[in-house]
Amino acid sequence: MTRRDAQSMGHVALVVGGDSAEREVSLRGGQAVAGALERLGVQFSVVDGPRRLLEQVAAGHYDRVFNLLHGRGGEDGALQGALRLYGIPVTGSGVLGSALTMDKLQTKRVWAACGLPTPRWQVAREVEAAESILQALGLPLFVKPAHEGSSIGMSRVDEAGELPGAIAAALEFDDTVLVEQCIVGQEYTASVLDGEVLPLIGLEPTRKFYDYAAKYESGDTRYRCPCGLDEARERSLAELCMEAFAVTGAAGWGRVDLMLDGDGQPWLLEVNTTPGMTESSLVPKAAKAAGIDFEELVWRILTTSRND
Repeated sequence: MTRRDAQSMGHVALVVGGDSAEREVSLRGGQAVAGALERLGVQFSVVDGPRRLLEQVAAGHYDRVFNLLHGRGGEDGALQGALRLYGIPVTGSGVLGSALTMDKLQTKRVWAACGLPTPRWQVAREVEAAESILQALGLPLFVKPAHEGSSIGMSRVDEAGELPGAIAAALEFDDTVLVEQCIVGQEYTASVLDGEVLPLIGLEPTRKFYDYAAKYESGDTRYRCPCGLDEARERSLAELCMEAFAVTGAAGWGRVDLMLDGDGQPWLLEVNTTPGMTESSLVPKAAKAAGIDFEELVWRILTTSRND
């Protein structure tokens, strides 16, 4: 990458923050990405939130957008649709891939229709659904708001009496709650960068599951990269994750999370189209294992920007 390449990007808006439940995660990643853009010689401005961004785009301030908004308003296709109307390229997935993968329930329906493995699930829109869900799925379970990331509002349920409270906690963030069969086994994540799956990372949280605190606060999760699988097995899982990413319409960069149960059967959990980008986040870890430093990773994400 040369300075001329950097100049070819024009004036880039790095959009962070916003008002979703994942605002703080976005701001932390934005600081790291801003530092990399500065070292790369890219002309950029940091913008807080999608509304301010669109005001400035309408005024003609920017040539493209590096999107680091997490959650609704930035990762759900709304921003991508608005920028398409202005003809401004934005990093990562377009309208379809962003909107579909933001909805965990619809993502699972697409995977199931495509014959891809994903844990059995039920939908709850009220606490009173708990009993019928227990009868359908048994225990243990994961309870998640259908449209939140970073494990916000998410609970693991090991006892029947815990389920009503877990559903109520998730309903504080969303009126649609996904209750999913808990797969007991090893957790992995596959980072996707411009059509390539980076080395898989194995996750070993010390907490009950890989929740918000394990991701961003406690610092005691163990990450394995290399992930410990043999080469053929890792390649097979990478191909599965790439297919799971593609069938949802996701593009550019992102992450696919999965579990391996005790029999070695993979189960797809979710797609993240705008993963965390602090220098200790999972995508930068996988990139480093592939020989891609943080500046190169930021540059390659920037070059995924598109306006379709």
